[in-house]
Amino acid sequence: MSENDSDLVRRASDGDRSGFEELVRRTSRLVFSRIYLDTGDTHRAEDLTQETFLLAYRSLAKLRSPDGFRPWLLTIANNVVTDAARHDLRQKRAAPPRSDVELKTITGGEKPPDESLERDERRDQVLAVLRSLPDEYRLPLTLRYITGADYETISTQLGLTNGSLRGLLHRGLKILRERMPTDLF
Repeated sequence: MSENDSDLVRRASDGDRSGFEELVRRTSRLVFSRIYLDTGDTHRAEDLTQETFLLAYRSLAKLRSPDGFRPWLLTIANNVVTDAARHDLRQKRAAPPRSDVELKTITGGEKPPDESLERDERRDQVLAVLRSLPDEYRLPLTLRYITGADYETISTQLGLTNGSLRGLLHRGLKILRERMPTDLF
């Protein structure tokens, strides 16, 4: 019989590294999906997900209720994203302007293909609409259609029954389609 999250949190708090590793395995897609919604960048989301788990590991002793591990972890993820955005903003303000010669050297002097630009634009539009959805639809849709999680994994991650998950996905997709610009279809 597998342990529940609360038991794993208690084990991890007592220094059992394998307990925390199991928590990471169980929640990594959830955290990645939440961060990806905010960043829209797979590589950035992966880095921030790692940072989230590192901070969670270091702060596990501060968690008052083991039953609240997932909401606590998502709060840490939200704070990591906010801190990263602030850091990026400070970096942009402090960065010296680049000359045209530097820019051509960095980019190879070539513009990306039109297809790549269109794909990126469509992805940004879908993410913008996805971010505008109510919370109850946003994470299930992201887990299913962006990270490719199966129904069982999503049900476990979000603590939903299979039927309620299917209902959320159906209603969420319907709202998403209604809000999407017509030129994307």
